[in-house]
Amino acid sequence: MTELNAVAWPVDPIRTERLVLRESEAQDRAAFIELFASPEVHTYLGGPQPRDELERSVPAIPGRRPGHFVIELDAAMIGTVEVRRHEAERRGRVRPDGGEAELSYLFLPQAWGCGYAAEACTAALDWFADARPGVPVVLYTQTANSRSMRLAAKLGFTELEKFEKWDAEQWMGVRTPAAPPVD
Repeated sequence: MTELNAVAWPVDPIRTERLVLRESEAQDRAAFIELFASPEVHTYLGGPQPRDELERSVPAIPGRRPGHFVIELDAAMIGTVEVRRHEAERRGRVRPDGGEAELSYLFLPQAWGCGYAAEACTAALDWFADARPGVPVVLYTQTANSRSMRLAAKLGFTELEKFEKWDAEQWMGVRTPAAPPVD
């Protein structure tokens, strides 16, 4: 099974045209709390978490793990993107050994509609494709989340299945790596 723990981490910051993807730092804690407490961000994710609980539970440096990037715009955190091992308990298998990865992302509402999600997710997926060539990536979202559905299509995810969970229709897509060149 492909393990992200085998990936050298932390990596140097990844720079795109407008963004920096980097490891989490202490200065990001307030933005993490805002992400988790935001009703807008969690409309399709089961609702926001209580801010007072987050103030007590979010570590000084949140999100420090392989494959988890803070997304920075003009020296401020606007979101996160993560490519991690697809949990065995989660629905859907692409490979019999369960060796696929999963893409997830969260953005503060003020960053919505500017193309940052596509830019950051593309950079994270490119990093992952270099770090773990040949490993497919899955993505989950609610079909009602039209922004996320459009992003999934833009990133090259295709439908694997739809299913009912949490009283809503869920969508699972897969992005299969490009075939290696034939000699």
